[in-house]
Amino acid sequence: MTPISNETVMDIELEKLELIKLLEATNDTTIIASIKKIFNASKKDFWEELTQEQRDQIEESEREIDRGDYFLYEEVMSKYRK
Repeated sequence: MTPISNETVMDIELEKLELIKLLEATNDTTIIASIKKIFNASKKDFWEELTQEQRDQIEESEREIDRGDYFLYEEVMSKYRK
């Protein structure tokens, strides 16, 4: 993952301030509703997006981990690095 530079952070902050000003200045309810919709969509629980099969597989994996039925990454890699 590439670290975010101070310049990028400042650019983001500037963009956010400009958006705040635009939002504050508008009385267009469709714009406000659209922005709310964007934020609400980004808050979706990923679990709800999964199929039942995917959920079942994740839950089974969690049970396997609880039983101690797993291998550490280092163990697997050391086996195949030889």
